[in-house]
Amino acid sequence: MKKIAVVYSYNSVKSAKIASKIADHLANFSVEKLNVENCTVKEFSIFDGFILSVPTWFDGELPNYWDEFLPALENLDFNNKKIALFGLGDQKNYPENFCDAVGILGDFFEKRGASIVGYTSCEGYDFESSRALKGDRLAGLLLDQENQSKLTDARILNWTKQLELEFN
Repeated sequence: MKKIAVVYSYNSVKSAKIASKIADHLANFSVEKLNVENCTVKEFSIFDGFILSVPTWFDGELPNYWDEFLPALENLDFNNKKIALFGLGDQKNYPENFCDAVGILGDFFEKRGASIVGYTSCEGYDFESSRALKGDRLAGLLLDQENQSKLTDARILNWTKQLELEFN
């Protein structure tokens, strides 16, 4: 059974709720939840795949805890590792950088050999730009709890079904 880590900040209440829902849907994997604020490089090297939570802060930035942890991961080899990303953002109040952090984090891991999985459609979103936009798809599950919270559960369900296939 493949080992998947769901990595998020335990202090980010909205992200923690989403991470738990995602983990609950992945019954075909050995899923472990990790607090990114206490994560070690060793922990990051023992999993087959990762689901990373990254809310976008301010005007399209990574949260401090990711900014502080990424330098420790710079020299790890992520070849043969699959990474899915999900992020929270507000497309109405921040339409020019909606969920940029998903794109920033995805680029970081892709440059280190990881395969990004879990791309989703742009359909149903209304934003001006996003670094998570790769061609005509989004590099993960983007959730707007401020303006589209009623769509969240269905989006999670669809995404986790997709991940069940892509992580195998």
